[in-house]
Amino acid sequence: MTTAVYLFLIAVAAAALVFALAPLGKAYWMNRGKRLVTCPETNEPVAVEVDPVDAAFHSFLKTREVHLQSCSRWPEKAGCGQECLAQIEASPNGCLVRSVLAEWCTGKDCAVCGRGISFEVGQHKPALMSPDRVTKEWADLRVEDLPETLATHRPVCWDCHIVETLYRLHPDLITERAAHKAHWA
Repeated sequence: MTTAVYLFLIAVAAAALVFALAPLGKAYWMNRGKRLVTCPETNEPVAVEVDPVDAAFHSFLKTREVHLQSCSRWPEKAGCGQECLAQIEASPNGCLVRSVLAEWCTGKDCAVCGRGISFEVGQHKPALMSPDRVTKEWADLRVEDLPETLATHRPVCWDCHIVETLYRLHPDLITERAAHKAHWA
């Protein structure tokens, strides 16, 4: 056979492999990320993560079985029945932390400058301002504290969060000019 035939056969085999494995990649991608659910045992919010590799494997087998990879109540309660998975099955994207945060930010304005808040992929995530006007990043929060935090905090755009942090940590490095007093607005 000629080289062109071999290359054609390799291309067809590669395309078939990609086509066959695409559902695995999709299942893996869809099951990544922390989720906020209510623990059936305590009725308290908990942070959980589905095992994305296991979910992809079971999607390949055409079974809808998933298991937790982590839970904020583990290792103490690691032997639980994982009944919280029913909440994830009922709303797979609704309990994703990034979805909860994006929904909370929708229609809100920055507590400092008043610009609209967006929570989009590829952009800096907005921060939070506590009632005592201290800003913090989402990464500094415990997921299971999110419902309480969202009830008491306001969104702040990334730029204002950086400025507020500089004001708080290094006030001696800040020079205010009359045209740029959005910090005190």
